[in-house]
Amino acid sequence: MVRIAKPSDPEKIKYLKQKIHDRRYMASAIQRLAAKLSEELVHNRPDHLQQ
Repeated sequence: MVRIAKPSDPEKIKYLKQKIHDRRYMASAIQRLAAKLSEELVHNRPDHLQQ
């Protein structure tokens, strides 16, 4: 299945370019990514590995 990318939002890109230098923003973003990945890994574990 071919997916079509959404058009880029210049204002959002500008905002994110500023935020990438904010340590608290980046720490929070990394924490959210880690939580989401952990949730996905736990949810998708094979039955024999679940506790």
